[in-house]
Amino acid sequence: MEPRFRFRLYLLTAIILVGVGILLTRLYRYQIEDQEYYRKLIPGETSITIRDPGIRGTIVDRNGELLAKNVRNYELVLNLEEIHNDWERQHMKQRPGQRKIGMTVPTAKRSREIVRIVKDAIVPRLKKHGIEVNYSSEALQTHYVTHGGLVPFTFPVDLTYEHFARLAEHNLEMAGVYVTVRPRREYPYGTLACHILGYLKQWEKGDIPDSTREEYDHYLGDAEGAAGVEVTMDQYLQGAPGRRVLRKNEKGRILGEELDKRVPPDQGNQVVLTIDARVQYLVENILRRDNVGRAAAVVIEVNTGEVIAMASVPNYNPNEFIPSISRSKWKDYRTNKAKPLINRSISSFTPGSTYKLPTAVAGCMHGMTSFNHRCIGRLSFGSKGRLKIACWKTVGHGSLILSTAIQRSCNPYFMQLANELGTQKMTDTFRMLNLGRPTGISLPAEDQGIVPGSAWWRRVYRPGQRMTPARLAMLAIGQDDSEATPLQMAAMVACIANGGEYYRPRIIKRVVDPKKGVVLSDIPELKVDLLTKGMNAAQLEEVRYGMWKAANKVGGTARRASLENIEVGAKTGTAQTTDFGRKSHNAWTVAFAPYEEPKYAVAVVVQNGKSGGKVAGPLVHLIFRGLFAADSGHPLPLNRMGEVPGNFDPIEETSPLEGDLLSLAIDEEGETGEEASDAQSSDAPVKVKPRTLLLPSITPDADTGTSTNPGSRPPNR
Repeated sequence: MEPRFRFRLYLLTAIILVGVGILLTRLYRYQIEDQEYYRKLIPGETSITIRDPGIRGTIVDRNGELLAKNVRNYELVLNLEEIHNDWERQHMKQRPGQRKIGMTVPTAKRSREIVRIVKDAIVPRLKKHGIEVNYSSEALQTHYVTHGGLVPFTFPVDLTYEHFARLAEHNLEMAGVYVTVRPRREYPYGTLACHILGYLKQWEKGDIPDSTREEYDHYLGDAEGAAGVEVTMDQYLQGAPGRRVLRKNEKGRILGEELDKRVPPDQGNQVVLTIDARVQYLVENILRRDNVGRAAAVVIEVNTGEVIAMASVPNYNPNEFIPSISRSKWKDYRTNKAKPLINRSISSFTPGSTYKLPTAVAGCMHGMTSFNHRCIGRLSFGSKGRLKIACWKTVGHGSLILSTAIQRSCNPYFMQLANELGTQKMTDTFRMLNLGRPTGISLPAEDQGIVPGSAWWRRVYRPGQRMTPARLAMLAIGQDDSEATPLQMAAMVACIANGGEYYRPRIIKRVVDPKKGVVLSDIPELKVDLLTKGMNAAQLEEVRYGMWKAANKVGGTARRASLENIEVGAKTGTAQTTDFGRKSHNAWTVAFAPYEEPKYAVAVVVQNGKSGGKVAGPLVHLIFRGLFAADSGHPLPLNRMGEVPGNFDPIEETSPLEGDLLSLAIDEEGETGEEASDAQSSDAPVKVKPRTLLLPSITPDADTGTSTNPGSRPPNR
């Protein structure tokens, strides 16, 4: 009997242990796993915590003109998990063991259900309130799987105030459907200064820190800068986020807000640019003249380094990226071979004869101001002089001194001068003038340019190659591998104009905190003073005088840049280059004015321009006319700008306004860019290269037939 008794005792013990285990398991499920479900069954209120994004700071020009601002935007948002749970309450007899209502994991089945629920239950109700929605079911489903109830889904629809008021009044009819007011970015002048301002990219799942998932029930993230000043000054423009706590009843309906727990979002800092919006408008309009297609221009204050205008065509509209850009528009921008997203003002181009200016500075710094050369129309290099690089004036210029060589843009003079100086002295001077390295302006993707013979050129660009006399000659006239940006050239000309002081180009004037005042002030930064580096005032004046002769004396190649009442110093350049594998040219003119007391330096480049003097020169003339008209009290206009798609047409000539300037005797054609064609490197790089861009937020394509208004656009354009 004893074994049987013992067996029964063991069996009873096992049954008790199993029962206790089952009880503990059920207790764990009810109290831990299904806690949210049973909490929702208790009559009473719960609360949900919402993160509100900060208010992005504004961007203004030097005079306070708003270039990027925020406007009130009414948004229609869906809490997809709340909608799904409300539908389950109404249509399913649910037991705890079957499915939890609350913070559930959005399975594939649930994600398909939410698409159907929104289509059948939400969209028809919105139509009753006069709201047509045009959305992507795929995007909605993906959003639900990705974010669940943490991040609301924003319906792509523009709400009027009347819609907002009506939906707010009838909010209790639709659980999980909310209307909210949020600031929306707007660029009031359209494409004006688009390459300076940049555009925004909406936040994504990866931008949500894991810690906030415990802190917030709903998370609304901050847009971030993706290009231009919007990205370089993003840390200042971002405002501190806010916090809202809403009361919700047991059925999931919103009862109101706990105002004592509300933390309003803060306004980000205001970024003040050095740009003058009216001058920017002037320059952008001038670049549209004569359909130049692809061009850039920079205007700098010579005594501070402040960039007054920086224009580039073709262009884009940053409003297209708010809140997200359509697939078709993004494709248009990306497939346009003219590259409208690239800021040509900080992109590098073959500079041509504008590189004769730093060559002239190098000669002066090393005691060759009085260098004399007799131009016979060419200069020979290589074994037995077989390689000949011509002057644009094939019969030659005769005997020249430095100022006259600048005036007439003589190739052999500067090629011989460079070889007299040698590679090291040339590259040292170019580097001193910040050629071959970025200026450090507060804009992304600035090119550094190329100075053949520099350490970077020998180590990275042409490893193992050396500078030959012919290659050094090509550097002197801005051909072969030579590259520079319009910004670099404008800053270099400003240094020559103001007496030898090189100021770092700047586009940020200050940053202002709405509570603390100025938190960043970008003051003029003197990088180099040529008069302390081996050059004297008389030598520098010789270079300046050569530029004056180029713009004002018969035989000067920059006569079309001159003004009637204000003296200008200028230098032209026409560079041979390649354009998508075909021979092309870059037309340049760089200039400063007034001559005696310089205030502005200007650089203009036109791709596929056939002549620096004929194409870029008149554009510089018009820029100066507008600048000095404004200085004389004639206000410049300012209006909204549209897109320029660009083109690849060769530009033979541009012209100033009728009756202008060409009472002057202009008898010199200037350089053609063809003089060094025989010596050009066969593997010369393409001069404008597409850069890697931060992919913006792209609006998903809407479902066909989801709206009775299929032509409606995504919001906020």
